[in-house]
Amino acid sequence: MEEFLIRAAQFILAITILVFLHEGGHFTFAKMFGTRVSRFYVFANWKFHLWSSYDNWWRRLRGKEPITERDDESVNFVQEIKNFYYKLTGKKDLIVTKNVGNKKYNDEVGTEYGIGWLPLGGYCQIDGMIDETQTAEKLAAPAQPWEFRSKKAYQRLLIMAGGVMVNFVLALILYSAIFYTWGDKYYALEDMKMGMKFNDEAKSYGFQDGDILLRSERGEFKDFSGNTMRELSKSHDVVVLRNGRECLVPLNGDLNLLSMLKAEPVFCVPFIPARIDSIIPNTPAAKAGMRKGDTIVKLGSKNIDTWTTFSVEVSRMADALTDAKTQRDSTAVLANNVVWKKADGTMDTAMVVFNCVEKDVMLGVVMSRVADFYQPRHDEYTFLESIQKGPAYAMEVLGGYVSDLKYVASKEGAKSLGGFGAMGSMFPTYWDWMVFWKMTAFLSIVLAFMNIIPIPGLDGGHILFLLVEVITRKQPSLKFMQISQNIGMGFLLILMVVANLNDILRWLGVM
Repeated sequence: MEEFLIRAAQFILAITILVFLHEGGHFTFAKMFGTRVSRFYVFANWKFHLWSSYDNWWRRLRGKEPITERDDESVNFVQEIKNFYYKLTGKKDLIVTKNVGNKKYNDEVGTEYGIGWLPLGGYCQIDGMIDETQTAEKLAAPAQPWEFRSKKAYQRLLIMAGGVMVNFVLALILYSAIFYTWGDKYYALEDMKMGMKFNDEAKSYGFQDGDILLRSERGEFKDFSGNTMRELSKSHDVVVLRNGRECLVPLNGDLNLLSMLKAEPVFCVPFIPARIDSIIPNTPAAKAGMRKGDTIVKLGSKNIDTWTTFSVEVSRMADALTDAKTQRDSTAVLANNVVWKKADGTMDTAMVVFNCVEKDVMLGVVMSRVADFYQPRHDEYTFLESIQKGPAYAMEVLGGYVSDLKYVASKEGAKSLGGFGAMGSMFPTYWDWMVFWKMTAFLSIVLAFMNIIPIPGLDGGHILFLLVEVITRKQPSLKFMQISQNIGMGFLLILMVVANLNDILRWLGVM
C-alpha cells in the first residue's frame, strides 16, 4: 500500500505541475491579447470543486460581499456535503449560487481560479472559443471585443499554441537541469563483459548468448534501454564482440519493436547469472536452505544460466497452473527439483514446492541486478554543456516516441495503450527527485506532442483550423467548428476509455 501511495503521489504531483503550466500557457497569451478567461482550473470540477476563488467563504475571508447567483455546474465540496445532508433530512436546500457575469457584480467579472477534485487534467475557459466549455447559445450571440473569436488570427494561434509551447520548453529546461544537477549515470554495454542473453528470434538472426553489443551503422550503442532496442530494430549491420573478436550480425532494418519487447523472453537482456541477492524469510527458498550469494543452476530438467531463463520457467509454471483441476494437480506443477551452487562452490539440491500468491509463482528469492556485477559510468556536465545536452536528449526522446506511434494502429499496439494507471506505474516505488523530474520531463514532452496532433478537440485541431484561416483568409463556419469539436472529443473520449480499460484488464490479469 505504501508503494502505491508513493507512486500515486509522484504521478499526481507531476500531472498537477504539467496541467498548471500547460493551461498557464494558454492563459498568459490570452491575457496578453486582452482575451477574457472565465475560469482557470487545475483538475476537473465535475459537479463540485475543492476550492474556488469565488467561494463565499473565501470572499468573506477577503472582506468581499458574497455572490448570490450562479451559472456554473459545480459547487464547493463542503457545500455539496451540506446540501446532501439537508436533502436527506428534508430541510431547505442551501446551495449558494453565483453568476460571475451578473451585471450586479460586473466589477467581479474576471477569472475564477479553482482546484477540481478529479485529477484528469484541467482547463482554461476562454470566452468565445469553441470548445467543450461553451454552449451554442453563447457562441450564437454577437462576438464581444474581449472574446477569443474577435481576436486576430495570429493572436488566436499563439493563444492555442501557448500550452504546447510551455510543455515543450519545460521538457528542455528539466532535462538540462537534470544533467547539470545529477549528470548522467549509466551502465555501458561495452562494460558488460558477460554480454547479452538473446531469445530464439534474435538467435535466428545470428546473435549468440554472451555477445557484447558495440555498434551499428546508426551509431554506437550506449547503454541497455528502450532506445537501444529501437536502434536494433532499425539497424542493418550490428557489430558485436564475441570471444574477443568483432563479428557482424546482419539484420533487415525493419524489426517489429513491439514484438521484440513483448516477447517472452524479450529480444535481448543483459546476461545476469541467477545469483541470489537475498532470501525472503519463511518462503520455499528459505526452507530449502538457500542463502544469499548462492546461484541457481537448474530448475526441474532445465539448466538455468540467467535470471531470464529462470523467469521464463517460472512463467511456464504459472501458465500450467491455469489447467490444474485439483489440489494434487497444482502441487505437481509447483513441486520442482532445484539445484544451486553455494557461495563456497559446493552444490546442493532440494525438492521445492513454490508458493502461488494471486497467480504469481514465487520461490522467495530476490534477484541480483546489473549493479551487482558492473560499475556504472557517471558523466558530469557544466552549465553550458547541460544547456546543449538537455535539448538534444529531449529531441531524442521525442523522436523515439513519435517513431513508436506507428505500432498503435496494430492490434497488439492497441492492447499496449495505457491510461493513468500505466503512466503512474512509470514512477518508482520510492521517492527519487532525479527520477521524478525525468519522468515529469518525459510526460511534458509527450503532452506537448499529443496536444499538437491536428485532431479537433486538441490544441492541434484548433491550430489547424487557424492555419487554414490564415491561408484562405476565411473562417470555418460556426456549425462546422462545433461538429468537428464534438467528433474530436468523442474520439478522444473513446481513446481514453480504451487506454484506461487496458489498465484495468492488465490489473485483473486478463491481458
